[in-house]
Amino acid sequence: MSSACKTFLLSAALAARGAGRAHCRGCQVTAAACPVPRCRALLPSALAAVGGEYASAIRGDPMGIALIWCLALILIKCITSKRRGAISYDSSDQTALYIRMLGDVRVRSRAGFETERRGSHPYIDFRIFHSNSEIEVSVSARNVRRLLSFQRYLRSSRFFRGITVPNSSNILDDDYNGQAKCMLEKVGNWNFDIFLFDRLTNGNSLVSLTFHLFNLHGLIEHFQLDTMKLRRFLVMVQEDYHSQNPYHNAVHAADVTQAMHCYLKEPKLSESLTPWDVLLSLIAAATHDLDHPGVNQPFLIKTNHYLATLYKNTSVLENHHWRSAVGLLRESGLFAHMSLENRQLMESQIGDLILATDISQQNEYLSMFRSHLDRGDLCLENANHRHFILQMALKCADICNPCRTWELSKQWSEKVTEEFFHQGDIEKKYHLGVSPLCDRQTETIANIQIGFMTYLVEPLFGEWARFSNTRLSQTMLGHLGLNKASWKGVQREQSGSGDDVDPTFEEMDSDILPQEPRLS
Repeated sequence: MSSACKTFLLSAALAARGAGRAHCRGCQVTAAACPVPRCRALLPSALAAVGGEYASAIRGDPMGIALIWCLALILIKCITSKRRGAISYDSSDQTALYIRMLGDVRVRSRAGFETERRGSHPYIDFRIFHSNSEIEVSVSARNVRRLLSFQRYLRSSRFFRGITVPNSSNILDDDYNGQAKCMLEKVGNWNFDIFLFDRLTNGNSLVSLTFHLFNLHGLIEHFQLDTMKLRRFLVMVQEDYHSQNPYHNAVHAADVTQAMHCYLKEPKLSESLTPWDVLLSLIAAATHDLDHPGVNQPFLIKTNHYLATLYKNTSVLENHHWRSAVGLLRESGLFAHMSLENRQLMESQIGDLILATDISQQNEYLSMFRSHLDRGDLCLENANHRHFILQMALKCADICNPCRTWELSKQWSEKVTEEFFHQGDIEKKYHLGVSPLCDRQTETIANIQIGFMTYLVEPLFGEWARFSNTRLSQTMLGHLGLNKASWKGVQREQSGSGDDVDPTFEEMDSDILPQEPRLS
């Protein structure tokens, strides 16, 4: 056993004995009763390693034994993991655990907007890390309890040991499991509150919701997916969203995925879509804004960002989201059991769906959609037509916030506007010229939202209602009308006139349409 492990065990055991308050929920087993042979072999060695005097003292203290047993399991997991990592203890701070990950890490530069750093453990939030590739960071007392939660560890250890869980969708922390499961039973309800669900899942809404939908649609069984690989893929996706973005974060991705699920349930689609179509739709929805930097395409272009150069100033963000998703799919090995041809087809079609969310292409897609509806030639038995409808569905899901209830829609409006204004603040600071809709001194949430609804949302959802004239479509249009009226009321209070619409939207054409009010 390494000296770091000895120090960790010794210090932790003495701290537990001195404080008399350490405990481990659910730990009722002894070393001899452990079902894992290497665990039984390691614990005596760990006790012997810390010295005979301290080992004797610990053996006489049940609290110490429980804590040492729990820590030994964590050490075994770190030692046997394919991805390198280590946990160390700082004796100068008896209440803090420090995490140092040495494995699969991508560093985020202090300057510019590059890929966010990602850790590899599904239950530790590595977004609290900064820019160094090896760094020790203090974790809050709440996260310490999270790390040492024996119930949570037992659940995850089943995945590592390959033991089948009776209910594969039951992956939520036990403290929140009841309420979150109740919400998941109504995941197809358009009034689904993603903000509440994110709180109930302790910030893991994207992982929990998407895993549940994979199970609900029978994709795990149909495609013979390894649940451990699926879990790992979803955790990596969630971690690659930037939590500091007010809008383009994992909660937005979860919201879009839930909306996509609602559209997949619509009669025209549910009767025609294949499991392959559903699989592509859910993956594309969950990854459609992956690694979004929190600024729009014009900002990347005028700052000569490397992504703008790489993608030649064309659908810069969407190409990056797509390529990032493909990278995680390959890294996770989720579809490694499929043929190379099928994997390449999947990556290409996921790209088609994500690229369709580029709002600069809004007029083109809307014109095609309207033409198909006018001619009445959409045939969902045709794979190409189904794929086009899925592109339109993802576009709708991406900008459906104004079609939610006022309580939800208002929160999203405030978040996206704050992200716009944050970009404007950066542009002012560096004298770059403030982008349209990004100046907090001249713009208001009401003006931005009214223009957005009028010129982008209403035309798209009007055509979608022509294609699928269902109760859901009418509900969305109803909320859209009410929300627009509410923002006009706010606008009248602010300006004394209800007829003011942001001129930025009135001037939009096919070149400008997508880039400034980007809500995807």
